[in-house]
Amino acid sequence: MDIIVLVKQIPDPEIPPASFKIDAATNKVVPPAGVAPVIDPYSEHALEAALRLKDANPGSVIKVLSLGANLNKELLKKALALGADELILIDDPAYADLDAPATAGVMASAVKKIVKFDIILTGRAAADWDAGQTGLLLAGSLNAPAVSHARKVEFSGGKLRVERVVSDGYDVIESAIPAVITVSSEIGKLRLPNIKGVLAAKKKEPVYWKAADLGAAPGRKVKLVRLYQPQREASCELIPGATPEEQGINLALKLRELKLI
Repeated sequence: MDIIVLVKQIPDPEIPPASFKIDAATNKVVPPAGVAPVIDPYSEHALEAALRLKDANPGSVIKVLSLGANLNKELLKKALALGADELILIDDPAYADLDAPATAGVMASAVKKIVKFDIILTGRAAADWDAGQTGLLLAGSLNAPAVSHARKVEFSGGKLRVERVVSDGYDVIESAIPAVITVSSEIGKLRLPNIKGVLAAKKKEPVYWKAADLGAAPGRKVKLVRLYQPQREASCELIPGATPEEQGINLALKLRELKLI
């Protein structure tokens, strides 16, 4: 199988909110100095799904695509350490802060440049914005079938068998290839690299593509109207009353006054 995995780099979500600063001029979050970005957790689930498909289908090839500006090469080479065959970084300031349709359009151009694929795996959403749109928009751009929220992906008899998470369990769906699958957290955590894989990855360099290599216009960008750190306040008011019954009546009156009941 020829497998493509979309991987996104995001700020570390484990950083305490109080440690972030906001650049008012650019309306962007500034992470603490010295704290590296991480691979989006849902992207890791998609990569794990790809590695399982490769394990079950010897001879399969995994190509990992990442889009953004100032991508962290060493971070994203983790995919190579785990068994991906090629890492392609679409690293161009022109593609920074794209909205979901524009991101899907650029990714579609990248997939067409790769030419051959049987399955594209993405996270069901990205943990930074949690929009969950890019994978399905990509499928539309490629005119390929799509299955969302996959908890298990298998390939047999020339077809994909996907277990799709729904509110009361899961559906089992068969799909022809090529197809786009968005992967949910139920698939399980990404495996850890071994020493052999880490050493092999050090010898590999990613392929870099720029906007000129794809011929894809940047498209619309996300424009934040306001970005701020919420201020939380708490106050306590003692409800008077000589007896518990009187306190209960006064509490009910107060709640009615505040239009809470």
